[in-house]
Amino acid sequence: MASRCWRWWGWSAWPRTRPPPAGSTPSFRHHLSTQEKTLQICVVGSGPAGFYTAQHLLKQHPQAHVDIYEKQPVPFGLVRFGVAPDHPEVKSYGAEDHRALEIPGEELPGVCSARAFVGWYNGLPENRELEPDLSGDTAVILGQGNVALDVARILLTPPEHLERTDITKAALGVLRQSRVKTVWLVGRRGPLQVAFTIKELREMIQLPGARPILDPADFLGLQDKIKEVPRPRKRLTELLLRTATEKPGPEEAARRASASRAWGLRFFRSPQQVLPSPDGRRAAGVRLAVTRLEGVGEATRAVPTGDMEDLPCGLVLSSVGYKSRPVDPSVPFDSKLGVIPNVEGRVMDVPGLYCSGWVKRGPTGVIATTMTDSFLTGQMLLQDLKAGLLPSGPRPGYAAIQALLSSRGVRPVSFSDWEKLDAEEVARGQGTGKPREKLVDPQEMLRLLGH
Repeated sequence: MASRCWRWWGWSAWPRTRPPPAGSTPSFRHHLSTQEKTLQICVVGSGPAGFYTAQHLLKQHPQAHVDIYEKQPVPFGLVRFGVAPDHPEVKSYGAEDHRALEIPGEELPGVCSARAFVGWYNGLPENRELEPDLSGDTAVILGQGNVALDVARILLTPPEHLERTDITKAALGVLRQSRVKTVWLVGRRGPLQVAFTIKELREMIQLPGARPILDPADFLGLQDKIKEVPRPRKRLTELLLRTATEKPGPEEAARRASASRAWGLRFFRSPQQVLPSPDGRRAAGVRLAVTRLEGVGEATRAVPTGDMEDLPCGLVLSSVGYKSRPVDPSVPFDSKLGVIPNVEGRVMDVPGLYCSGWVKRGPTGVIATTMTDSFLTGQMLLQDLKAGLLPSGPRPGYAAIQALLSSRGVRPVSFSDWEKLDAEEVARGQGTGKPREKLVDPQEMLRLLGH
């Protein structure tokens, strides 16, 4: 779901041309002078947005040939690097950067983005040396979305429950030594505005060895307000209400009483400063402005009341949003919105260039959203092709990239290379009962491949 662009490479002969399958879409055939000519498309990025668009193009156009390029030595983007290891079925976020807090103290040791933390325990090479300090008893996560819940869950899950996942060996070792006992998730607005979903909330409420902390005062008058909200939001808020205000049954009460760890939601709080330790060398807390809500519906916003409070902690993780990075100076980019200016995936003022995923629409939606969005982008390309709107003339396609890499002495990692790395990871994981032991060092990967 991160930066994904498609470049129309034009028509040219390609040795790997496939004959049109029986029953293939006939509406594009009249654009071909012979069956030996191929529609060549370049996809930058091998995450879900890239693969879904490639899938759509290959399925809908019998002469399509798609080359996918990826900066990492392994493919699949957030499917590999952005999903909590105990949630292999959930693929819900991507993008290459995070939104800064823009508050004093953000640069202190002990402060990092949730994105970097997720990359660390998932084996993203650029985050493998993060070394989060989990020696304190309290962590604060700024944000109340699914990513924030993912991070809180990983911090509080008993390490033995993670042993059979594909969490990295290094991350599991650090979590085994963790002294974090309490995690607070802080949000500027209230219970009706949380961004996580009911499945993730329910799992947190039932997390082994941990109990929820919710202030009943935050939920006063909420029962009447949820009557008219959409059903998913209503069910989510009702679960929060029950957890905060109802007395648990004997079994649940006993479970909570025996819990050695806790997590809580702090509503109506906006971060103003990361507080330093007495020696100024690391984070020791967060100063929060107390807020109240103004407006109704989607226009509801948090405004400061003038009151402040300090929340001590040893670790601060920001989970206040994601953003894409510029792809290339030649590609238009809206730095404020973090998107490529486009109309239905067509990059503005650059014929033949398309985009999909979060770089197209911003950091919203889950894997199903990206699938639909990617299919639509692919369809726009095919519509433009049919209408004769794509740049004409022969294009060299992959041959040009191959020559460029060769001239620079670069030996790319192929998909068959990835299959070798995949087999190595699976073999390493078998000894400990894990689905795989991820390789995290690009140099080790290249050595294994003989590069």
